[in-house]
Amino acid sequence: MKTREDALSDSPTKRIYEAVKKIPKGKVATYADVAEMAGDRKMARAVGNALHKNPDPSTIPCHRVVNSKGELAGEYAFGGAWKQGQILESEGVEVNQGKVNLEKYRIKL
Repeated sequence: MKTREDALSDSPTKRIYEAVKKIPKGKVATYADVAEMAGDRKMARAVGNALHKNPDPSTIPCHRVVNSKGELAGEYAFGGAWKQGQILESEGVEVNQGKVNLEKYRIKL
């Protein structure tokens, strides 16, 4: 029988946050990449929802998640796309006109 703690550790949101924590500085992942890392590539939309509610941005680096075209989140929850770009650039990721070069900066799964 699963305990409440087991159920929590198996929640999609927790798996999403754990996946995002694995994206290193200087790299990005797409929503679908994070969903795949969390166990279900079809839950990319859930990734966006979870990251929008990120309870701890200092340890869950949601700024490293971009869309499938490499575009930053216009509604970035912690200050807008410019803030997301600023943080990424501080980690060595080049941002050009609100986009990241996925060929160069995307995490290898």
